[in-house]
Amino acid sequence: MKALHHFGYNYRYQIQSASTNICARMGRSQELSEFKRGTVIGCHLCNKSIHKISLLLNIPRSTVSGIITKWKQLGTTATQP
Repeated sequence: MKALHHFGYNYRYQIQSASTNICARMGRSQELSEFKRGTVIGCHLCNKSIHKISLLLNIPRSTVSGIITKWKQLGTTATQP
């Protein structure tokens, strides 16, 4: 396969490195501590946005959203067996 060059930029390299990075990030990581989940709820109660909470705590927006949703539905952030 011939590498595509546009203004001296190698797109083939960009695609390969991007796919490598995506694969490295995929998969399940460790669950959050009770303290960090409580911090998410505390920030939510202080009217911080999901995006802002995600940036402050360095966790994905989907995780923040899931924690808040679970807290609203079940009233707890504890992990279920």
